[in-house]
Amino acid sequence: MKVYLVQHGIPKHEEEDPRRPLSSQGIEEVKRVAEHLSRAGIRVTDIYHSGKLRARETAEILAERLMPEGLNEAEGLKPLDDPALWAERIEKASTDIMLVGHLPHLQKLSSLLITGDKEKRVIAFRQGGVVCLEIDTEGWAIKWIVTPEII
Repeated sequence: MKVYLVQHGIPKHEEEDPRRPLSSQGIEEVKRVAEHLSRAGIRVTDIYHSGKLRARETAEILAERLMPEGLNEAEGLKPLDDPALWAERIEKASTDIMLVGHLPHLQKLSSLLITGDKEKRVIAFRQGGVVCLEIDTEGWAIKWIVTPEII
């Protein structure tokens, strides 16, 4: 099973728009990443997002290309939420899923899955980037990372 962790795309500055939707650069980068994932044959059954505007917009762009069965707002994906909630949900999942969220939550979640310690930083996330984690008999490992710069 795989889980794809996505930090939302680059948002507008709070002074420009307090709701912090994606900036034009953020939209363009997420579209490029989504197209790349689609061409690579990446499939997920569900995409979950935090409900914050920038995460929802990122998830919607990804869903247009990846065509998941579900696109859902979910509890536990906000910046300061406890990563243990999603670590439990992921352990029970039987299909590949994508989570679109924020730092520091995604960083702590990835650290918790890989090392068992949410405070041990193992991944440098990038806005609009995707981290693929895969579980096997030895546990969770980083399969690959895609950022807008390398596409």
